[in-house]
Amino acid sequence: MKLRTLFTIVFVQASLLQNVWAFSTRRDVDITGEQRIQVRVNSFGYPLEEHFVQTADGYILAVHRIPHGRETGDTKQPRKIVFLMHGLLCSSNDWILAGPEKGLAFLLVDAGYDVWMGNARGNTYSRNHAWLTPKGSEFWSFSWHEIGVFDLPAMIDYVLEQTRETSLHYIGHSQGTTSFFVMSSVRPEYGQKIKVMHALAPVAFMSNAPSPFFKALAPLVGSAGTMEKLFGSHEFMPNSELFEIGGSLLCKDEALTQDLCANVLFLISGFDSENLNKTMIPDIMAVTPAGASANQIIHYAQGSSGKFRFFDYGLVKNTFKYGSLTPPEYTLQAITAPVALYYGNNDWLAGVKDVQELAGKLGNLLLKYEIPFPKWNHLDFLWGISAKELVYDKVMEVMSAYP
Repeated sequence: MKLRTLFTIVFVQASLLQNVWAFSTRRDVDITGEQRIQVRVNSFGYPLEEHFVQTADGYILAVHRIPHGRETGDTKQPRKIVFLMHGLLCSSNDWILAGPEKGLAFLLVDAGYDVWMGNARGNTYSRNHAWLTPKGSEFWSFSWHEIGVFDLPAMIDYVLEQTRETSLHYIGHSQGTTSFFVMSSVRPEYGQKIKVMHALAPVAFMSNAPSPFFKALAPLVGSAGTMEKLFGSHEFMPNSELFEIGGSLLCKDEALTQDLCANVLFLISGFDSENLNKTMIPDIMAVTPAGASANQIIHYAQGSSGKFRFFDYGLVKNTFKYGSLTPPEYTLQAITAPVALYYGNNDWLAGVKDVQELAGKLGNLLLKYEIPFPKWNHLDFLWGISAKELVYDKVMEVMSAYP
């Protein structure tokens, strides 16, 4: 599929949303994006805490915690710690949208875990900084490299300090796996703080990703000017009232355009209509996209090189920053934490061949588990109808073996 075709699809959707905006300025819920997770979690009878963590380079990140379930109350009995990290353009909302009995955060807390959910710099909940502002370009001068080097260590250290524990289980989805591999390669000492890293839809290598979007971008990667024109150099797709209103009107069950909404998700992640609960689409669009830096997208596009490496700034800046014309590769062999890989055969972003290559280079591979459903795609790991039975039960089985 040509890049022009992909952009046409995106522009058609944007035009529809603009029409919705023109005819409706009423919000279905009178709460801000920042409040939504609190309201949703509390509505199910669970407590939610919001903590703030400052990174070494000044970003102030929100970490959400569900300390116990509905029935257990505010018990002082120690609970096992698990840290969840979202993917690209997402937030901690990923883990709770499906609700109790379905959402991973709720399943874990009901199983006796103390659940902490991170938010990367630049998303809906992490748009503050000690001295920079999101209105300035310097705030957005990062990719998922900095999320791995600065954000994850700061949040993990904070969680362990607050709970007085020495290690935790880590569950990441998509970019939440990429940033972990960065952290564990560049700062391998964090391996001792991880009981098991559970990688859902793991992304490191991307040269075999079936995604038509990334295939279309691959020829443009060498041209920094073209990539910047496409994505800009600042924020990329922040959370917007436009998406929320459009989702609530265009993607609801009664809407004739609901299938268009579903197809946009499938174009990103892979087609699997059997596992998509279409009723959830307005809820998904109310909180996603949650914002990111354009460099995060560009860094992934650079994966078409077939290598998992630092951000490529171009020959001149690479020489100044790295001392070489090309960026260095991440040393996956240096990762000491046990890693369990969970992948789908129909994932358009974490291709099977790329996952196989990752598995062969990890320093401590614990498990490589293919989801036993041939159409399982990238977003099914979060919101698939069968996610509990096909993924989460297996994850919790592995977790119970490493208490």
